[in-house]
Amino acid sequence: MKERIILFQLLGVSLLWGFNYVASAYLLRDFSPIFLSYSRLLLTSLFKPTRRDIALLLFAGFFGTLLNQFFYFTGLQSSTAGNAALIIALSPVATIFLAKLFLGESITVYKLAGSLIALAGVALIVLFGGKALGISHGDVYLLLAMLAMSVSLLFIRRLTKSMASYDITILATVIGTVLMTPAAVMEGIQGHLHVSAHATMWIVLAAAAIFGQGLAGFWWNRGISAVGASTSSMFMNIPPFVAIIVAYFALGDPIRPAQIAGGVLILSGVALANFKLNAAGKKSAETLRT
Repeated sequence: MKERIILFQLLGVSLLWGFNYVASAYLLRDFSPIFLSYSRLLLTSLFKPTRRDIALLLFAGFFGTLLNQFFYFTGLQSSTAGNAALIIALSPVATIFLAKLFLGESITVYKLAGSLIALAGVALIVLFGGKALGISHGDVYLLLAMLAMSVSLLFIRRLTKSMASYDITILATVIGTVLMTPAAVMEGIQGHLHVSAHATMWIVLAAAAIFGQGLAGFWWNRGISAVGASTSSMFMNIPPFVAIIVAYFALGDPIRPAQIAGGVLILSGVALANFKLNAAGKKSAETLRT
């Protein structure tokens, strides 16, 4: 029952992140990218931290917060919410093999097959869903954001052995915010700072920080602690499908048949990756070893 709750929370993270892509693209209309990233992190980290496992937290904050957020918002400024969701969705494939290489997590047939099916869904949306095949410099930044997130998952997995997921979420965010402060200051000095004067934008910013980053981050780290980095990362294939639906209602973007088919593959891949065999012996027999 507890694991089922964790999986539902991870599904909630996927939904929140799907909404978050569209909200981020909307906010970039009135905010400069570094200020937007910094202010969201600042709102997320308004809690009193404690000191434990500082070395791992520094790496988790550096990769998962500083680099991920910086590359994400910089890339999104020159790309689209759909492209961002699709590129970030490639993280499960990288995470599965990184977790095997550095954490010793097993790669079952179901995880491997599920990741390939989900990746096929992403490819279907890219190739036949009306998305441009050309790679812009914004897409390159988004790719770097995806890789930074995948690396941070490894450090978070190590931290969950000695720390509560809530502490990890807050401390890693605080560290990432502190590390990003010089970049935010430099943006202002260089004259690139742009802040919205509309109350609606600030409300969306606060909601995205508290729910899309704060609450989702807490559930995400809790999921990593309970079911592992590779299994949790499979849920990152869902946000592209959610982003397409939200963009249709919020931005008026059309929904194409290929996007629906790709979304079905994505959801099927997540379900397959989380399938468990009843017999432990069979599960061990189907574990891939390098």
